Amino acid sequence: MLRTVLALVIALSTFAFAKDKFQQPGPIHLNRDGEKWAEKTLRKMSSEEKVGQLFMIWVRAEFLNVSSPEYLELRDTMQKYHIGSFAMTVRWEPPFLYRNQPYEAAELLNRLQKDSKLPLLFAADFERGITMRLHGGTTFPHAMAFGAAGKTEYAEAFGRITGEEARAVGIHWNFFPDADVNSNPANPIINTRSFGEDPKQVGELVAAYIRGAHQSGMMTTVKHFPGHGDTATDSHLSVAQVTGDRSRLQSVELPPFQSGISAGVDSVMVAHVTVPALDATPDRVATTSPVVVNDLLKKQLGFQGIVVTDALDMAGLTRLYAADIGRASVDAFKAGNDLLLIPPDLDASYQAMLKAVRSGEISEDRLNASVLKLLRAKAALGLHKARIVDTSKLEANVGKPENVAQGQKIADQAVTLVRDNRKLLPLKQTGTVKSGLPYQRVEEVNNRVTVVIFSEDVRTESGRMLERQLRSRIPDANVIYIDPRIAAAMSDPVLAAVNEAEAVIAAVYVVPTAGKAMKGTQGLTNSVALNDANGALLQAILHQAAEKTAVVAVGNPYLIQDFAATQTYLCTFSNASVSEISAVKALFGEIEIHGHLPVTIPDIAARGSGIERPVQPAEEGKNANPYPAN
Repeated sequence: MLRTVLALVIALSTFAFAKDKFQQPGPIHLNRDGEKWAEKTLRKMSSEEKVGQLFMIWVRAEFLNVSSPEYLELRDTMQKYHIGSFAMTVRWEPPFLYRNQPYEAAELLNRLQKDSKLPLLFAADFERGITMRLHGGTTFPHAMAFGAAGKTEYAEAFGRITGEEARAVGIHWNFFPDADVNSNPANPIINTRSFGEDPKQVGELVAAYIRGAHQSGMMTTVKHFPGHGDTATDSHLSVAQVTGDRSRLQSVELPPFQSGISAGVDSVMVAHVTVPALDATPDRVATTSPVVVNDLLKKQLGFQGIVVTDALDMAGLTRLYAADIGRASVDAFKAGNDLLLIPPDLDASYQAMLKAVRSGEISEDRLNASVLKLLRAKAALGLHKARIVDTSKLEANVGKPENVAQGQKIADQAVTLVRDNRKLLPLKQTGTVKSGLPYQRVEEVNNRVTVVIFSEDVRTESGRMLERQLRSRIPDANVIYIDPRIAAAMSDPVLAAVNEAEAVIAAVYVVPTAGKAMKGTQGLTNSVALNDANGALLQAILHQAAEKTAVVAVGNPYLIQDFAATQTYLCTFSNASVSEISAVKALFGEIEIHGHLPVTIPDIAARGSGIERPVQPAEEGKNANPYPAN
C-alpha cells in the first residue's frame, strides 16, 4: 500500500513538473536528440500537416478571452490548416500602431502553443527591438543610426538584448538584420532601415547583430535578398526593380548577405523585386525565380538554412497573380523558398500547395526537405522539450535599466551634425517656473524659442517625447505641431512666431512606412520626402529665418536635399523616442556630437561627413555657438 501511495506521489510530482516546464533560451544548437525528434516527427506527418508547416500567418498580440470568437477562429484556423508558425504583430490602423503589453503577448502565444499539436515558431519584425510592437522593452534607434555611430559592438549588443527580450515573451525568430545597401536616396521603403550605403560596413554590422542575437537564442533573418537598397519603389504597393548589372550586384548588393551567411544567419528573406540582370523573364520577381533562389542563393552563395518569402500579400506579388492567387505560393516554393509568409488567401494558397503535392508537381522529397528544416529549427530552439515561456520572469528580463541605458547611449552616439553656422547652437536652458499645484499649472508661452514639429499626422506620437524634453529645459517654448492637412492654414501664425523667435527648431519626422499610398504621376506611390504642404511651410521658414533655424531630421537624412538653404542641420536617422531625447541633448550641448553620415547626401555631404562637437552647454542668456571659426 505504501509503495502504491509513493508511486502516486512521484507520478503527480512528475506531472506537475512537466506541466510547469518552461523554455530555457540559450545558444541555438541542434543536438542528436533534436535531430531524432525532427526526423521521427516528419515520418509521422501527413501531406496535409506538412503543407501546413510551410505557412506563417499573423497573430495580433492582444488580450483574447479563451472562449471569444476571435480566439476560437485563430485556434481553429491553426488546427484546420496545421499551421506551423505565426508572425506576431499588433493592430495597425494607419497611421496608428497600437502597441501592447509583454504579458498579454506572452499569454496569447503560450495558449496557442498549448493548443497546437506541434511546437510553433513565433517570429516578429523587431527591427528596433521589441518596442516596435510591445511596451516596456529596450528601445533602439533605426539601423542607420548604428551606421552613424560606427561601432560593431553596438550592433552586437542590439542583437543580444533584443534576443533576450524576444525570447522572454515567446518570440524565437526576428526578421532582422536588414542587409540592404541603401544607395538610392529616393528609396521609399528601406532608407533608415538599412545600416548605410557602404557594403563593407553594412556586412560588418549585419554579422555583429547575428552574433549577439545567437547568444540569446534568437533566430535571425537577412533581408531583402538579393538587395532592395537601390530601388525607388515600395514593393508593398507595386513591383520594384533592381537595375544594376551582375558586376554591381556582386560588388554592392550581395556582400552583406554573404557576411550574414558566413556569420551563421538562420534564414534569408527573398524580396518581391525584379532583377533583370539575374532573371530577365517578364514579370518574374526574385521570390518566384529559381535562378535567384536556387541558383544564386543556395548554390552560388551556399546558403543551406531557411529561405522565407517576403509577405505574400504585398502588391508587388499579388498584382502578378490576381487571376490565381494561390499559385503564388506554389511558384515561390518551387523556386526554392521553404516558408511561405502571410499568404493573401490562406485557403486558396494551402489548397494550391496541396494540389501541387498530390499531383507530383512538388515532389515528396522537396516537401520533406523544407519541413525538416523547420522542424530542426524548432528542435534547435529546444521547443520539442518545452514550448511555453514563464511569464513570471518577464519583469526581470524585459526592460532592464542597463539595457535601456544602452539603447539611449547608441542613439546619443549616432547624432550627426551635417551643417552648423555657429550662430545658434548650443541652446540654453531658461524659461518660466512651473507651478507645483496640480490642475493649476499656468505656464507662460512665448516665442523666444519656437519649435515646429512636422509629421504626417498631428494625432500620432511624433514629437511628443521631443516636446517633453524641450519643455524640461525651456518651459515656455512655443511648440507647434504641423501636418499636411493644416500646414497651409497654420502658415501665417507659424511664420509670425518664427519672426519673433530668437531660435527656431524645425523637427521633421519622415521615416520609411510600408505601403504608405500617395498619389503620383504613375498612380499610387510611396515617398520619404516631406509632403508638399509641409515642405512649403518649411521652405518659408528657411526663407525668413534660416540663420536662426536648426533643422532636425528625425528620420530620413536625405531630407536636406530639398531644403538647401538649411544652415544648421542635425540628423538622428530615427524617430524612436531615444533618438528624440538624443536630438534635444545635442541641441543643448549636453552630449558629444561625433556621429558620421553612413550615406552620401548628393550635393550636400559625402559619406563619413560629420562636424564633431564636445559637450558644451550654452552660457546663461545666450543661444550662440561659442566655438571660434576654424
